Amino acid sequence: MEQTIFLDFLASLQKLFVGYIPAAVLGSFIGYFVGINSTLYQILRRIFQIPNSIPPVALLPIALSIFQDGEPATIIVVFFATLWTMIINVAIGLQHFKRQNNNFRAAIFHVFHAMKVGIWVAWFTVIAIEMLIGPRGLGFMIWEAYKAGNANYILQALIYIGIIGLLLDQFLDFMGALLVKMVSESKKSV
Repeated sequence: MEQTIFLDFLASLQKLFVGYIPAAVLGSFIGYFVGINSTLYQILRRIFQIPNSIPPVALLPIALSIFQDGEPATIIVVFFATLWTMIINVAIGLQHFKRQNNNFRAAIFHVFHAMKVGIWVAWFTVIAIEMLIGPRGLGFMIWEAYKAGNANYILQALIYIGIIGLLLDQFLDFMGALLVKMVSESKKSV
């Protein structure tokens, strides 16, 4: 069973990163261009809030209809769930950056906050979709353990999910703090 848990762990992380990373990059760029223009920001932030308000799992039937396979459907749903979160939060961060006299620390804080919210949404989405359609992953492991009445495996999968979430969150906090420190030190040396 340990080998199966490791494979489920890898399957979940693969879906997470393949959907999250391109969405985080694209969402950051779009959020930047929306955020630097106040008029565009006022118009688009409300429009982008519409797709951001749709629970990501609700997009799964559409993705399954288009792709006819669970893996690419999951990745696309994770991508879109992350994309809207990134766009909105990065745009808000750029607005704060401008309001605070081009304070880079404010911008960095908001961009990394966007990345953290995006990864949380993506991680929750991966686990929920795996519970619905499997056939691999920690979410699937939880659901199969539930059907078999195996509380031990449910708890084990929950611990893995929690640890992964914590590590991802802490990694982004560390990277954000490191970047803020680098920006602060470079301003002192100028």
